[in-house]
Amino acid sequence: MTARKPLVLPPHGGRHYPMGRIFAAFLADGAETNDRYSISEWWLEPHTKGPGPHSHEEDDVFYVLEGTISFLLGDRWLEAPRGSFVLAPGGVTHDFENRSAERAGALNFSVPGGFETMMPGIAQWFREHPPGDAR
Repeated sequence: MTARKPLVLPPHGGRHYPMGRIFAAFLADGAETNDRYSISEWWLEPHTKGPGPHSHEEDDVFYVLEGTISFLLGDRWLEAPRGSFVLAPGGVTHDFENRSAERAGALNFSVPGGFETMMPGIAQWFREHPPGDAR
C-alpha cells in the first residue's frame, strides 16, 4: 500500500468541471484515495436537469449542502432538502436535478473510485449538450 499524504484544500479548491448550469469540483480521488473512492461537489443552478437516469457499479452517496435536490432512485423521485443523505447503491437507476428557484449543491462520494477519470469527457458532453429545464 502506498503511503498517502494528508490533503487540505481551500474553499473552492479541487479540480473543476464547469458544465454550463452544472458545476462539479472533485476534491479527492485517484492518487489521494488509492482509488478507493472519490469525493466531489455538484452544484446545479435553479431549474436545471441533471445527468439523466443512469446506473453504474459504484455506490453514489449524496449529502445535500444547500437548497433542495430532486433525486430519482429506481422509479421514484424524492425531494431532498439541505441536510438530507441519499444512497444510490451500485446498479440502481438514479438521477438528480434542481427543480427549485434556488441554487442547490451536494457533496458526493463515489465508492469505489475511478469515476473521476470520465469527468473530462462528461464535462465536454454537457458543454455540447447543455442541460434542460427541470420541471
